[in-house]
Amino acid sequence: MDAGSLSSSGTLKTRSRYPLQEQFIQRKSSKENLDRFIPNRSAMDFDYAHYMLTDGNKGKENPVGSSPSREAYRKQLAESLNMNRTRILAFKNKPPAPVDLIPHELSNLTQDNNRSIKPRRFIPQTSERTLDAPDLVDDYYLNLLDWGSGNVLAIALGSTVYLWDATSGSTSELVTVEDEDGPVTSVSWAPDGRHIAVGLNNSEVQLWDTTSNRQLRTLRGGHRQRVGSLAWNNHVLTTGGMDGRIINNDVRIRSHIVETYSGHEQEVCGLKWSASGSQLASGGNDNLLYIWDRATASSNSTTQWLHRLDDHTSAVKALAWCPFQGNLLATGGGSGDRCIKFWNTHTGACLNSIDTGSQVCSLLWNKNERELLSSHGFTQNQLTLWKYPSMVKMAELTGHTSRVLFMAQSPDGCTVASAAADETLRFWNVFGAPESASKAAPKARAEPFSNVNRIR
Repeated sequence: MDAGSLSSSGTLKTRSRYPLQEQFIQRKSSKENLDRFIPNRSAMDFDYAHYMLTDGNKGKENPVGSSPSREAYRKQLAESLNMNRTRILAFKNKPPAPVDLIPHELSNLTQDNNRSIKPRRFIPQTSERTLDAPDLVDDYYLNLLDWGSGNVLAIALGSTVYLWDATSGSTSELVTVEDEDGPVTSVSWAPDGRHIAVGLNNSEVQLWDTTSNRQLRTLRGGHRQRVGSLAWNNHVLTTGGMDGRIINNDVRIRSHIVETYSGHEQEVCGLKWSASGSQLASGGNDNLLYIWDRATASSNSTTQWLHRLDDHTSAVKALAWCPFQGNLLATGGGSGDRCIKFWNTHTGACLNSIDTGSQVCSLLWNKNERELLSSHGFTQNQLTLWKYPSMVKMAELTGHTSRVLFMAQSPDGCTVASAAADETLRFWNVFGAPESASKAAPKARAEPFSNVNRIR
């Protein structure tokens, strides 16, 4: 088991109690790159210059004292000493053309290869923005942060869900639940970026329309304990509870429970659907990872798992499906495991395992490059960027002073938000700009609540 629930609401706070207020940090200005010019005097004739500036001009300055014989002697002397020059400072002849040691054809080939090599991307080591997140529950098993396709970030702080608009920077309060129902234990945006699911400590799940700030319905009867994990698959909302149950809820119909998955013996703390929506990965506090196939799901009986994987030795919360290989899944273990593992979900084979040295809280793939970002707990509380598949560390981002419990990725895939037990929300430009800025964003799926008005 991982040390999970350590509520921060009872401690005294010295910082501002206003949520999602920006912390301003004075940055050091970069020093100017000053340079100095050092002339090259190798082409200058200083002896001749000195003569021309002194003795050479005495006759011109004092024409009275010069005689025809003296002038003729001076001219003959100047011709014999090659001093009939009008320019004191003169450039030498052009250097000879360089000899091509490499044939022209091979030189062009080398230049083409150099052009094809991508320049190394600059990865900022500090966060771009820091917001206060007071009353963020310090619980490893919850999922309290999500970034929707509408570019709005949702975060649960205690019993309240706040929405932060990344475009305008404005903050609004969505809902504050009653003390007997809270705190909020999970949040998850629907694919349309308009509707959001809110899991509660009392085993219920609320569905909200954020554009009208209106609650649409409450899902009851599926779980007996808190709902700490949520995952959308089009109009189906999958919920995972502390009771070990996983339930598929069709939000369009009155009897919303359509499938049930049973396998976990302890709390389900991680849920993720594959991009195709055909496979579901679930991780639990029983150190188990399950892969479920949607095609074999049954509404009449408990669905049988496709793979039961027990390689982790601690709670499995961090789950991330690879965006460029549909059957590749990355998982992270808790403080007793500390490993990131990669799985072929078709065969159930473990492809690789890396010991990170600390608790793995969250995982995110880069949508534009073959990279993986992990967030960690004790001792460094850092974010680590890995190059896949070599798993070479590309960067370590520090700034949080306590374990980094949650991460969420912006719709364009460039920015990552991290929320930690130090009650701060930080934004990192870790994944850089996408390959084509003009590439159109994918259209959102059909709204999952299109028939909600027909529910009676």
